[in-house]
Amino acid sequence: MVTISDLTKRLVARSSLLGACALIALFLVQCSGGGESAIFVVEPLPYSQDALAPTISAETMGFHYDRHYAGYVKKANQLTKGKGFAGKTAEAVIQSTAGDASHAAVFNNAAQAWNHAYFFKCLKPDGGGVPEGLLAEMIDEAFGDFVHFKERFTAAANGQFGSGWVWLVLDEGKLAVVASANADTPLARGLIPLFTVDVWEHAYYLDYQNRRGDFVKSVLENLANWDFVAAQLEKAQPPNA
Repeated sequence: MVTISDLTKRLVARSSLLGACALIALFLVQCSGGGESAIFVVEPLPYSQDALAPTISAETMGFHYDRHYAGYVKKANQLTKGKGFAGKTAEAVIQSTAGDASHAAVFNNAAQAWNHAYFFKCLKPDGGGVPEGLLAEMIDEAFGDFVHFKERFTAAANGQFGSGWVWLVLDEGKLAVVASANADTPLARGLIPLFTVDVWEHAYYLDYQNRRGDFVKSVLENLANWDFVAAQLEKAQPPNA
């Protein structure tokens, strides 16, 4: 006869086994096999997937974060495993493979993983508004005022043929707006990225169809995390600046 005590022991043992399996699975996710640490990780969102609605719906975020972004991270780790990239940062992998046709797949997936992680940090619920402090001063210096910056940024997004990104970057101490195609990133151009909007169709098509400009405008007005951008700008300033 099986007693209550026996059942309890079995449940405890099963629970311990499941816990051990979970720990092993976590370890395997963070390692690319053979003890080689994964270079790329899926960074947690700083908000829930429905927190950016209605500008970006939960459905779009689900596809974007769970499938596209996670897919690039997984593929980037597969492509870099055992290929001499161990110990490098994600940024170093991107910079060392940029423009190298023999490592095009590594660059494309590594850069897309990095770009997506950065994009999600550039957003926050109830964001938007007008930047302040040094960021505001440099925007006024580079573009005339914030209104003209938004016009320039949206125009760059609309003018990007096909898939890509639009960025606010620091270029030799001055702010500039640049667009990049496909997986290209300012990291590969010697520029310092400050803010970006993903203009691949998967970022907006469920919510905006072909109205890319409306998507970018809505992000700027409602989701832009200018506090994060300002912090990146401060980090990029030379000592005693």
